[in-house]
Amino acid sequence: MTDFLAEEDRALLERHGLGTFDALWAKQLEAVDEPNTAHGGWSSVFRLDLEGRGFYLKRQSNYLTRTLHAPLGEPSFAREFRNISRYRKLGIPALQAVFFGERKVNGEIRAILLTRALDGWSDLESLLGLWAQLSAAQHSAILKACGLLARRLHGSRQVHGCFYPKHIFLRATGEGYEAQLIDLEKTRPLLFGMRDRIKDLEPLQRRAPQWSEAQLRELLAAYLDQPTDSSLLDRWLVQLTARRSHKETR
Repeated sequence: MTDFLAEEDRALLERHGLGTFDALWAKQLEAVDEPNTAHGGWSSVFRLDLEGRGFYLKRQSNYLTRTLHAPLGEPSFAREFRNISRYRKLGIPALQAVFFGERKVNGEIRAILLTRALDGWSDLESLLGLWAQLSAAQHSAILKACGLLARRLHGSRQVHGCFYPKHIFLRATGEGYEAQLIDLEKTRPLLFGMRDRIKDLEPLQRRAPQWSEAQLRELLAAYLDQPTDSSLLDRWLVQLTARRSHKETR
């Protein structure tokens, strides 16, 4: 079975004897949280630091999901790795894979996904917790970055499926902020036009109560490439608000 190993990271991993599936599976590390368990399997995440560079090592055993690609089930990391690879090809800013592989050992299905840590980045959820302490200029830059990220995502005909603040990571630059996505497991093609787009964007609005309507218009202005007083923004706000109301009253 062919494993994926990013060429940019090959030498570093091999210097530490971690360039193979078996070595990464056997590496003793402290889990960053409690493992997920389902249907007799488990999935766990570990932090790995090598020569000042951070990674997240994720390991699974019999933690399977059914997809069109694998109707009988496959490790959920396999789907996530395919989506990471697709985002990279499409130029959608997102986390980067360093290693992926899967094995069947005495009936046990194992999978490994190693990604680069987003050190120096902050998730939007954390920034929302500090929203009142940020300047108006920072607010605008963050909203613009999120809008442009969503525009790039949907313009590439992809729906994230979990477009939540905790899955959007931002980093300050000289000119504002840049943004990228994590948790691509639920990504799928965008098939239903505005309906899919509204469905993807609405959770972000619902989970960011700190945003005023004027700030939401800033985000939509970047997303739609329209001025903030555009009538098109009015229509999108109506649709987003209607879906939010529906979700909150269910």
